[in-house]
Amino acid sequence: METSNDVRNGPAEKGLAGRVALVTGGSRGIGRATCVELARHGAAVAVLCRRRIKDARAVVEQIESASGRGLAIEADVLDPEAIKRSAREAAAKLGNVDILVNNAGEMTDFSVLEMKDEDWEKSIAINLTSAFRYARECIPSMKERRWGRIINVSSQVVYTGSNNHSHYSAAKSGLLGFTFSLTKELGPFGITANVVAPGRIVTDLLTERMAGREKEWMSQTPMRRFGQPEEVASAIAFLASEGASYITGAVINVNGGLVMG
Repeated sequence: METSNDVRNGPAEKGLAGRVALVTGGSRGIGRATCVELARHGAAVAVLCRRRIKDARAVVEQIESASGRGLAIEADVLDPEAIKRSAREAAAKLGNVDILVNNAGEMTDFSVLEMKDEDWEKSIAINLTSAFRYARECIPSMKERRWGRIINVSSQVVYTGSNNHSHYSAAKSGLLGFTFSLTKELGPFGITANVVAPGRIVTDLLTERMAGREKEWMSQTPMRRFGQPEEVASAIAFLASEGASYITGAVINVNGGLVMG
């Protein structure tokens, strides 16, 4: 599989110094790369996970090895109380959250006909409702300080749909409407809300689902390669920066041209 070289090996400007970020689904893949990238730019990072606490702690070790600050927190995003607890723990130990990255996600396989109500509801809860609940926890302190960044990680499926993934597609599409509404509610307080929509990125999820389809998928991507988690993380870090202070309500596609518009 062709991959890109990581272009983020050199020192970064510490433009996020003094900021605190909370990243859900931060223990692996895009989430892990995002935690590392935000820390590289100076942010203290709360690395949240549902179950992989050892992996989350490994991310924190990587951050701290580069003289950054990190905190690993385990929280089941299906549990509203766990969301409250984890957001408050991050604020208590690192400081009020300035940058919220809603990256937690799960894709399961069900056709509409075979899907049970609980399958649908679980997907909506993980992929959409958790973003609402974390935003609700973090917004009050952002409004008080009149500064904040909310970045919701969606997917190319919002444009293309996906066979046997109507629940996942619906949830990820819901993030767009949620984000656009946040933009209008929070703009007067200096808070931006944006979406990053990754395409085919080299993660465990891609590897698991690509078997026998690598050439087909590669041919559909104008850049003729799959993306790296660090390339998505770079877009997220930009949206978190002062350089993106007038960008809000945007959907940034990171997909090598797979979907355009």
